[in-house]
Amino acid sequence: MLEARSVAVVGASVREGSVGNQSLVELRDGGFEGAVYPVNPKYDEVLGWTCYPSVAEIGEPVDLVILGVANALLEEQLSLAASAGARSAVIFASCYESPRDGVPPLTDRLGTVAREAGMAVCGGNCMGFANLWRNVRALGFYEPKGLTAGGLVFISHSGSAFSALLHNDRNLRFGLAVSAGQEIATTAADYMRYALAQAETTAIGLFIETARDPQNFMEALAISRERDVPVVVLKVGREALARTMVSAHSGALAGEDGAYEALFESFGVLRVESLDELADTLTLFDAGRRAGPGGLAAVHDSGGERASLVDAAASIGVPLVQISDETTRRLIETLEEGLLPVNPLDFWGTGRDAPEVIKNSMRALLDDPDTAALAFVVDLTTEDNPSMGYGAMAREVFPETDKPFAMLSNFSGGIDRNDVQLLYDAGIPVLEGTLTGLAAFKHLLDLRDHRALPEASKASPVPAEVRDGWRARLGSGEPFDEVDGLKLLAEHGVSVVGVERATNVREAVAAAERIGFPVALKTAVPQIHHKSDADGVRLKLETHDAVAAAYRELAGRLGPQVTVAKMAPAGVEMALGVVRDPQFGPLVLVAAGGIFVELLKDRRLGLPPLDHARAMRLIDRLRARPLLDGVRGQPPADVDSLSNAVVGLSWLAHDLGDLLDALDVNPVICGPDGCLAVDALVLPRSAQSG
Repeated sequence: MLEARSVAVVGASVREGSVGNQSLVELRDGGFEGAVYPVNPKYDEVLGWTCYPSVAEIGEPVDLVILGVANALLEEQLSLAASAGARSAVIFASCYESPRDGVPPLTDRLGTVAREAGMAVCGGNCMGFANLWRNVRALGFYEPKGLTAGGLVFISHSGSAFSALLHNDRNLRFGLAVSAGQEIATTAADYMRYALAQAETTAIGLFIETARDPQNFMEALAISRERDVPVVVLKVGREALARTMVSAHSGALAGEDGAYEALFESFGVLRVESLDELADTLTLFDAGRRAGPGGLAAVHDSGGERASLVDAAASIGVPLVQISDETTRRLIETLEEGLLPVNPLDFWGTGRDAPEVIKNSMRALLDDPDTAALAFVVDLTTEDNPSMGYGAMAREVFPETDKPFAMLSNFSGGIDRNDVQLLYDAGIPVLEGTLTGLAAFKHLLDLRDHRALPEASKASPVPAEVRDGWRARLGSGEPFDEVDGLKLLAEHGVSVVGVERATNVREAVAAAERIGFPVALKTAVPQIHHKSDADGVRLKLETHDAVAAAYRELAGRLGPQVTVAKMAPAGVEMALGVVRDPQFGPLVLVAAGGIFVELLKDRRLGLPPLDHARAMRLIDRLRARPLLDGVRGQPPADVDSLSNAVVGLSWLAHDLGDLLDALDVNPVICGPDGCLAVDALVLPRSAQSG
């Protein structure tokens, strides 16, 4: 499909502006060198090509059939193309028809035709594709002519976003752009795998609503990581209604978007929030330079805009270079008196010897060992003399370094496109906004950090007999209580408190005696999943009488089954969990814990299994992370112990996740002497969950 050397256009037309006409125009004006076969029984010739009454009468199979016909004709025409041996098709129409009892939707029927014939299909409800590497423009609507093929790839579920990026005026050069539409037979993952097999590909941008072929999508991301091709994603729909997995806190916390968060973290995918951020990030990666150690250095001609960048960098999380004494010395020698030798640097004083001051300031910062990348931050308004202005300075310094270097304009609306073209011609990335440009640098540094992670182990540390025993237990259908849940965690490397069951006052008091005071008493009635919500927890019971009184009160109100647990030492309350996503399987969750776990929604998710480095990445990105370092005189928690618990839980998810609907570990008390799981809710996978 993407390298077609023969194309039939069904619905070809002489009417200008129609899909059937524009499809032919796009092929002709796009430099297509293969055979073109207009198909329409109304005409003998269209745009100089012989026109055929049907695909079947062309006389030989074609690589690609473009269906420029209405919904009502799609099934018939795709079937004819399949029967004629066509290898692939593009469907522009929406594929909608009114529902009919006992008849599958049109999209399903078209997908069946394509799969049975082994056809690739772009669409339906798409705008087609442009493979500029091979001069194949399968487009039914006007797109710019004369586009220069580059190394970027863009795959979009949005036809408007597809067209917008092809119309860009900022040197985003695509080799392949695909409007994937409904993906009735061919998915974004298939296009990604094609792109990753092309040596020209420098980076891949995605605008997606969902992954319609999750396993293939994951495999494509794995290939991108192996080939070190950055994947930048604008994933929409995160605010959709959460799935109905609300019996466990972990399910509610994961929400609709949690699986993609975990997926992108696992494979080093860079998630953006807007098309502008997507464009800036692709621009920076397309230049081909990767970040080394350190942070961002920046030079400015404005103190106010420098302050704006410092604020923005802090909000986005872009680390700024802490310059060395040697760099400070060089800047003092370079700058006019009164200018501070700091990063970010305001280089503008009186303008005396400005070109040499600015260039030597950049050189000093680029030579600093803590500089991973440099931003030349000036508003790219029209220059009186482009051969001597900021652009010329950038063009002189840029080839002197192999570190990432970009011009960053704070205001895209003021950019002079003619002047900027000189930067494009020199290969210098131009970023068009303070926030989006800094976000692009943040993605550059994030990719560096992800690629530096050690390869994770694929061998479970849990003995086979332990895994097999718990698989049998989970598959039995018997419910889990707190004691079972904590034992499951303990045998997967998670430290837990001592706990026993009791069904009367005597057993409760005896259990407390064995465990050791103080203890906690909690309802263990099977129907009550969240004990705190039912006022079913009594803490810090220090005597036999206190245990007896608490038992009588809980049993009288909620039922006789309770657990008696050792009180954990004071510490920071965290929450861990496992939730099964219908697309991507088990996910591991780490969150701020306690009774406000769902209210705060401070959580991170990962795909199991995790090692220490990957577990720490999740922990370090929590808003609650500073609490673990100790606040208001409290000692720091043993964060390594929490990381070990996350790793252990991840192997539980890896080995047993297919048998779980959800698992909550809340709270996990983290203190200076380690982390202890205090409670566990285990929900085995039910027959209804499939």
